[in-house]
Amino acid sequence: MGGVRHFLIGLRRRRRARAALRRARRLLPTRRQLLAGLLASAALLAGAVGWFWETTDVPDDLNAFATQQNNVFYWSDGTEMARTGQVNRQEVPLDRVPGPVRWAVVSAENETFYSDPGVSVTGIGRAVVRMATGGDTQGGSTITQQYVKNIYLNQRQDVSRKLSEIVIAVKLDQRMDKDDILAGYLNTSWFGRGSYGIERAAAAYYGKDVSALDPSEGAFLAALLKGAGLYDPALGPENRTRAVARWSWILDRMVATGHLSAAERARYTVFPEPVAPRPAAGLGGQTGYLVDMARTYLEGHSDITPARFDLGGFQIRTTFDRRRTAALADAVKSAGPALDPAGRAADQHVHIGAASVAADGRITALYGGPDYLKQGFNDANTSNVPVGTAFTPLVYAAGLAQGVQHERGGRRTAVHPATPYDGNDGTVVTTPEGPYWGRDGRIAKAVNDDRRSWGRISLRTAVAQSVNGPMMQLGMDVGLEGVRRGAVALGLLPDSLGELVPAFSLGNSRPSTVRMASAFTAFPNGGRHTDPYSVDRVTLGGAPVAVARPAAAQVLDPAVAGEVDDALRAAVREGTGKDAAGAAPDAAGKTGTTADHTAGWFVGSSGGTATAVTVFRMDPRTLELYPLDGLGGSDPAAPASAFPTRIWAAYTRSGG
Repeated sequence: MGGVRHFLIGLRRRRRARAALRRARRLLPTRRQLLAGLLASAALLAGAVGWFWETTDVPDDLNAFATQQNNVFYWSDGTEMARTGQVNRQEVPLDRVPGPVRWAVVSAENETFYSDPGVSVTGIGRAVVRMATGGDTQGGSTITQQYVKNIYLNQRQDVSRKLSEIVIAVKLDQRMDKDDILAGYLNTSWFGRGSYGIERAAAAYYGKDVSALDPSEGAFLAALLKGAGLYDPALGPENRTRAVARWSWILDRMVATGHLSAAERARYTVFPEPVAPRPAAGLGGQTGYLVDMARTYLEGHSDITPARFDLGGFQIRTTFDRRRTAALADAVKSAGPALDPAGRAADQHVHIGAASVAADGRITALYGGPDYLKQGFNDANTSNVPVGTAFTPLVYAAGLAQGVQHERGGRRTAVHPATPYDGNDGTVVTTPEGPYWGRDGRIAKAVNDDRRSWGRISLRTAVAQSVNGPMMQLGMDVGLEGVRRGAVALGLLPDSLGELVPAFSLGNSRPSTVRMASAFTAFPNGGRHTDPYSVDRVTLGGAPVAVARPAAAQVLDPAVAGEVDDALRAAVREGTGKDAAGAAPDAAGKTGTTADHTAGWFVGSSGGTATAVTVFRMDPRTLELYPLDGLGGSDPAAPASAFPTRIWAAYTRSGG
C-alpha cells in the first residue's frame, strides 16, 4: 500500500508541474511575437539614429577657439591679483610638422586614422559598455573625434555629448581631407604649460620651432596628448617615469606601424629631457605661489580640467588676504635670518615657508619663497620637511581624547594635563609587553633637548617645555595608530604621515605649513576643524561655477581642545616659545625641532587663526636636507626653531 500511495503522490506532483509549465508558456511571447518585437526595436533605433543624424549639424565656428580670454584671480577683498591663461596658440600648416612627428601622434592616438570613417567601431563598443554599466563615456576616441571635441564640444562626459561627437566626426570625415583633420587636431590640442597646438608645444618644451623637432622629441609631445598633467616631467618624478615609459612605447609603435625603422629607433635610447617651464609674466613675488595654489585647489574641487582652464575666461575669487600676505613677507624679511651665502656655508640653500589658516579653513596668507619667478618651488607646501616636535600637541590631544592602555587588551584609562610622566633623559620607551626594541636591535630611549632630565613632570609641562620623553611614551600608551587617526582628523594628509615607530610622536611626519596651521585651528576654536581651501568662488561669463568647499567637523571635544590650547599658551608664556611672548594677548604655539637639526618650526594661533612657519636647508638637486647649525651667523647650539618663532611673533604683532 505504501508503494501505491507514493506513486499517486508523485503523479499528482508531475501533473501540477506540467500545468504550471503550460501557464508559464502562455505568459512567454511566441517566436512570431519575439521577431516582431525585435523588428520594432530595430526600427525605433534606426529612426532615432536617423533623427539624431539629421538634427546634428557640423558647426561653422572654427575661429571661436582662438578668441578666448584670460583667467583673472582676485584677492579676498575683490581687488585684482593676477591675470593668467591667455591662449598660447599658433597655427602651422601640416607640411611644417615633420613626418615622423605626425606619425608619432597617429601611432600613439589612432593608428587607423587614414583608413577609418572618423570613428572606431570597437571604441564605440567600449564606450557603450561603459554607459550600460554606469561608467563614464571617455575613451575609444579617434583623432577625428578628439578634434571635434577640441573645437565644437565641451569636455563633459555624458551620453549626449558622446553621441554628438560620433555623428559630427563621421560627417566631418566625409567633408574634410584626412590631412586637414590631422592639421586641425595638431593645432588645437592641449599640450600643457598653457600651450594649445604643436607649434607652441615645441617652443614650450624644447625652445624650438616645430619643424626642428626630431622623432624622439615628437614621440614625447605625442605622449602629452594622453594628459599633460600626468606626463610633463616638470610636475614630479612620477610624471617623468610615466613620460619615459610612454615615450618609449610610442617609438616602438612607430616601428610596429612601419613609420620608423628599427635602426633609427635604436638611436633613441635617451629620453629627450624638456626644458624647464618658464613662469608666466606678472607672477613675481608671492603672487605666483598664490595663483598656483588656487589653481590646484580649483582643478581638484571642480569639474574644470587643466585643458579647459588654459582656455581662460574664469574669474577666481581667492581666500588670500592682501594685507596679511604682505605682512607675512615683511616678517620673513625683518625677523628671518640675515643670510650671507657667499660668506657662510650654513646660509646656502636656505628655505622659509609659512601659511595662515582661519578657523573656517580659509588660507589667508602664504609665503612660498623669495620670488616665484626665481624659485617656483613653494616652500609653504612642502612634502619632504619633517615637522619635528611641533607635532607633539597632536599627541597630547590624542591622549586626552582617547585615553591610554597599559595592558594589551585591557581597558583604557583617562589621562589629564596633570598626569605625571617620566621626564628624565634616557628613559626607556615601553609597550604593554615591555621595552620597545628598534629594528637596529637596540632598546628605544628618550633623548631630551640638551640631554636634560626633568624628573616626574605633568603632560601639560612636557608640552610647554618640549620634553621629548613623556610625549614619546604617551604616544605608545595611546597607540600610535590612534595618534595617527587623530592627526588625520585634524587635517594632516595620510601620505604625509611618518612610520609608526616611537619617533612618530616626535614628528617624523612631513606635512606642509598649510596643513599644520590648519590642524592647530581646532585648538582655540573648541575642537571644530575645516580642511584648508584657497578658492572662495568662481564665475565664467558672469555665471557661477560649482566649486566644492570643505565642511566643518567637530574633531575634538571642546574640553580637550581647550586643554591643548592652554598648554600652548603656557609654551609661549613660560616654555620653549617665549620668543613669541607678547605677540598677542591670546598667543599660543609650539616650537618644533628635529633630532638631526635639519628643520625648525613654530606653529601658533591668535584670534582663532593659526600660522605655521618652517625654516630648512635643502639641496636643490637631491632634495637632501642639511643641518641648520650656525644659520645666519647664530650660535650653532641655538634651537632650529628660533627663527621660525621670531618670524611668527613679528607677523602676529603686525596684526597678521
